[in-house]
Amino acid sequence: MGSPRTFSTDDADLIERFCIAKAREEFWAFRRYMNPKMKVGWWQREVARELQAFAEKFFAGLRPALAIQAPPQHGKSYQILDFLAWLLGRHSVYPETCGVLAQHEGLREVYASFSDRLGVRANLRLQRIFRSERFQKIFPGFRLPGRSDPELCNRDIIEIPGTEGYFRNTTVAGSITGEGLDLGVVDDPIKGRKDASSPTIRDTAWNWFTDDLFTRFSDFGAFLMILTRWHVDDPLGRLIEAKERGEYPELTVLRYPAVAEEDEPHRQRGEALFPEHKSLEFLLRRKALMLESSWESLYQQAPFVASGDMFPIERFTIIDVMPPRSEITASVRYWDKAGTKDGEGAETSGTLMHRLRDGTFVIEHVAHGRWGALEREQKIKAWTEADGFLTRVFVEQEPGSGGKESAERTIINLAGFIVAADRPTGDKAVRAEPYAAQVQAGAVKLLRGDWNRPFLEEHEQFPNGKLKDMVDSSSGAFVKVVGDAYDLEALAS
Repeated sequence: MGSPRTFSTDDADLIERFCIAKAREEFWAFRRYMNPKMKVGWWQREVARELQAFAEKFFAGLRPALAIQAPPQHGKSYQILDFLAWLLGRHSVYPETCGVLAQHEGLREVYASFSDRLGVRANLRLQRIFRSERFQKIFPGFRLPGRSDPELCNRDIIEIPGTEGYFRNTTVAGSITGEGLDLGVVDDPIKGRKDASSPTIRDTAWNWFTDDLFTRFSDFGAFLMILTRWHVDDPLGRLIEAKERGEYPELTVLRYPAVAEEDEPHRQRGEALFPEHKSLEFLLRRKALMLESSWESLYQQAPFVASGDMFPIERFTIIDVMPPRSEITASVRYWDKAGTKDGEGAETSGTLMHRLRDGTFVIEHVAHGRWGALEREQKIKAWTEADGFLTRVFVEQEPGSGGKESAERTIINLAGFIVAADRPTGDKAVRAEPYAAQVQAGAVKLLRGDWNRPFLEEHEQFPNGKLKDMVDSSSGAFVKVVGDAYDLEALAS
């Protein structure tokens, strides 16, 4: 048996040449070669893969737009800066590998964040990357301006000698007038909770997006955003709404919660996003110190309007099995109808509520969604048939002749069932107070179901949230199940 083959200097050189060649073509290989001591987890590889796909679309002239939502202190800004360095190096030294961008004399990148300090820090980090020995091996001949060059290299801009390319850092709401750009990058557009809570600041940021940033793109311009969410109405929230309206179809939105909410391809429910850097124990300690709304927005990337304090959701009890029918004294399904199909508008909601002999209440089910008129009426009839003849049905009648006709159509559709129109008056929040009092007393139970989470989120935000439909249908059901209590056994007989 021969002796093991020794690892020679030539072997090491061959491996390094392979890594260098790979780094020119693949962003993940670039990151690994540039950062040999980098902590490595599946999340970094996943984001690198998404950025690689973004680059290929960019090179193909498809004007990609990508938003990556990620928790704080998970290395997201470093990933983006490495990506910007890789793109500038590749386009400057090997433009023929950049598809339609090869016809451009230089790649123009504009980077914006909420503060000038972050922009300067990004600029200086890129300068260090460009001057590094490893970067020079990957992209030989790439250089920064010297004293004899007319191009600029300072804390605000890095111009690439011999090309029209540059990296320019600014702030959200900062000036980019006169600048054209091929790649616009926004890294955390909102400073913090205080700014996120200000409609004026949110509007100012949005106006900068629409009036300044988006008007500077070239024909093949691409947009990249990476951020921690602070508010449902932040710039990304508005971009998502534009996408759902069909106004920004090219936008791809990726969400990476700090702790998995369900099983995912790379981790199980309850596991941390980047345990090599931020352990689950660390994350849970942070969660214990935070408001639920802050944790959900900053770490889970699921912002919602802060609680209106009317419905303390911890007072709801979730049960796995319905009480025996003999314990139920009244059952009501109350429908609050909406005409919105898809989108972000109001939902149709139907709450099935029971009153028990001990004076408590159980919400067995809440149907909710955005459906057209025909589909909505079909679903209402299907749920009515499933609820059975012992459940009284009420349909909220909106003011005016249109509301009256809509309620009448539903009543006709439910012929054979106990159904009536209801004409509530007054403010929604005031109407919800009797129901809220029972929730606060811990007298309302929920049967476990996939509707629980959106139901609880809407109740926690009420009356400040965008949606109020499940609260409306539940408060309507409560009024009817209390005021129209009846003996089920007598009715059945």
